Amino acid sequence: MAKDRIPTSRARRTARVGGLAAGQAMRQAGTRVANVARSEQGRTRALERRHVETAEQIVTALGTMKGAAMKLGQVMSFLDVGLVPEEYREEFQRKLGALRDAAPNVRFEDMRKVIEQELDDPLEELFEDFQEEPIAAASIGQVYRARLDDGREVAVKVQYPRVAEAVRADMANLGLILRLLKRLAPGLDVRALSDEVRRRINEELDYELEAQNQRALARIHRGHPFIFVPQVVTRLSSERVMVSEYVEGTGFEELKHHPDAARDRLGEIIFRFYCGCLYRHHQFSGDPHPGNFLLMEDGRVAFLDFGLFKRMQSEPVELELACQRAVVEDDREELHRLLAEGGFLPRPEQVDPDHLMAYVRDAIWWYTTDEEIELRPEIATTVLIESSDPRSTHYREMRHQDMRPEHLFGRRMEMLTLAVLSQLRARANWHRIAREWMYGDEPLTELGRAEAEFYAGVPRA
Repeated sequence: MAKDRIPTSRARRTARVGGLAAGQAMRQAGTRVANVARSEQGRTRALERRHVETAEQIVTALGTMKGAAMKLGQVMSFLDVGLVPEEYREEFQRKLGALRDAAPNVRFEDMRKVIEQELDDPLEELFEDFQEEPIAAASIGQVYRARLDDGREVAVKVQYPRVAEAVRADMANLGLILRLLKRLAPGLDVRALSDEVRRRINEELDYELEAQNQRALARIHRGHPFIFVPQVVTRLSSERVMVSEYVEGTGFEELKHHPDAARDRLGEIIFRFYCGCLYRHHQFSGDPHPGNFLLMEDGRVAFLDFGLFKRMQSEPVELELACQRAVVEDDREELHRLLAEGGFLPRPEQVDPDHLMAYVRDAIWWYTTDEEIELRPEIATTVLIESSDPRSTHYREMRHQDMRPEHLFGRRMEMLTLAVLSQLRARANWHRIAREWMYGDEPLTELGRAEAEFYAGVPRA
């Protein structure tokens, strides 16, 4: 039916997003004029209202699209934190949730054609059994359960027909959306950030690249005591179809209600996988979505979906670790020097080292503070607001800073990991875990010692 089609016209999308940008520019100009006569409290409330309006307009615009723009909106939908003031939050979260669930409704016969075109054989010759009802659906594809001739149970990820064209049309309009952000943070290099986002999301369209990413992390974690990455069936994987080992386990919604000790253990594993992969292996999954991991019966956690993936050179990873150590050691001048030399401060003289330290600390205090911390949704809310929101107490300093493209997805991964851990209400001394890669410290937890033995090649009983 017409409602299920994935529009690909850039002209229609440009009209939607361009209208959004123009309308927001006029509103912001009106706010600046009115602010001249407002009190400080009035200016704050006016800024909050404009922020809410912008957020709602962006959600509405993204919701009309079926490709990458919708996917960008989905990034926010599982951040169950206060992106907007409390009185607007329920409605805002409802709209974001609708984006998350707005996957196209595509007939199985159309999906079958994609499989057979990509793998050059009829479905019946490729699989012993194939369940036509999808077990998962997302913005660019669906996942089915099947069985191979050798008896292996597999998950078959299939891309929607023509979704690649829709995503590329959205990417052509990405600059218009990012220019809205530049009004909030004039220091941003929008072109560089736009290029990085385009590269990552365009890569996500190629399931052969995703298969390569998954194979890399499966190889790294083969035999790991508590992390499992399913094996890819390479001969049945192509640009638009990917087949991998099927995994059964307990999902996030149920895990949220497990006992404290079980949630704490799961939280430590999630933290070690996402952040540990970045700092130990310089490659990581950029999508810590609650649907992307399962607790297996044997206690291991299976991690899924490696489409949004990032590999980093040693230098930017070492810069991030050096900045973390500067925060731990309260070395303000060193932090200022590191970020200035790294290109994060276009005009270093405009950024006070004390203010900079306060800003960075508010973003990463939860794993740079040496104490046991129970992460809760309100903590993720505060960190998100202080890191990237116009209501932040650091907003004046933020406007003079830039986000270097090579670090963008690492910061996104870190924020989404915090959001997931906060929904779990997981408790740990996150700093003592992070010190293993931050300083090379010996592990203090049972999981840490098991992982250290794994990396040291110690045989397990």
